[in-house]
Amino acid sequence: MLKPESEAPLGLAECADLFAPLVEAKKIVLAVSGGPDSIALMHLAALWQAQQAVPPLIVATVDHALRPEARAEAEEVGHAAAQLGLPHTILTWEGEKPTTGLQDAARAARYDLLDRFALRQDATHLVTAHTLDDQAETILMRMARGSGPAGLIGMQATTQRRSLTHVRPFLAIAKARLVATCAASGWTYVQDPSNADPRFARSRWRTLMPQLAAEGLTAARLATLSQRLARWDETLAALARHAHAAAVIEVLTERRVYDAAELARQPFEVLTRLVTFALREFFGDDPEWRAPRLERIEDFAAQLSSAFDGQEPFRRTLGGALFTLTQDGRLTMVREGPRRRGMPG
Repeated sequence: MLKPESEAPLGLAECADLFAPLVEAKKIVLAVSGGPDSIALMHLAALWQAQQAVPPLIVATVDHALRPEARAEAEEVGHAAAQLGLPHTILTWEGEKPTTGLQDAARAARYDLLDRFALRQDATHLVTAHTLDDQAETILMRMARGSGPAGLIGMQATTQRRSLTHVRPFLAIAKARLVATCAASGWTYVQDPSNADPRFARSRWRTLMPQLAAEGLTAARLATLSQRLARWDETLAALARHAHAAAVIEVLTERRVYDAAELARQPFEVLTRLVTFALREFFGDDPEWRAPRLERIEDFAAQLSSAFDGQEPFRRTLGGALFTLTQDGRLTMVREGPRRRGMPG
């Protein structure tokens, strides 16, 4: 009896398409935790490399130092990597751990360790084994936190970070297929108990997924939502860039001046995106700049539109910038003064 496609093991021919974004890499770091997803990634990437003669592969395992068994599990990944002829390094999250927001802090530490390691190795690509299930959980978690449409796109198959290309080749692949791949090939893996720990939000959402799927809200349908929102986001971004170019009056290093009437005539969603684009364009590569939360951008856009319509004064900070609307219909953006930097804006 044939298995459903969602449970069928992955084959090398399919992997060739999944790994296609890695062909031009100079050197590749594989993030392998020891779970079924990343173990399948390591083995399949090694088989793919042997057939394609692609760039060197390096395996890295992050030991978060949160469980006594974690070190031994990381060393087991090293043994498996050695059997494949792949170099392996254990990266340890050192120092005190937070008592709240542990998973978010662990995620940030994990990527910081992986990014720094990859750059030290002169790697151009970092590969993680995020699956369709991970994508669905991410979308649900962001939905619960009130994310806007852009946030509900979830993870991307390819992103740029710190001069690295982060690739998630399995983002459209169900976890069950990777488990099946390991079982069919005899590849051993470990189960991290924290994945089922109800203290963590992702674990609680993971527990709910079968119930949601029974009502029709499957991981595949959430992925379809992600794809549609990505197309929406691309269209909105293009409209915002076009509107931004039409509204700009003056561009200087220390300030930007916009035609407020041009801004006010934009649909609200375009205006909010335009404001975000304007801030990113103004602060450029400033490593300390952080985009404001969507709620603050929406509130700013609503107040700006109201001030323009009522011909009222408008002076407000947002994302490290000070915006001033003058009576002649010009909106000026400059950096906040040093005494105000770091204050809510």
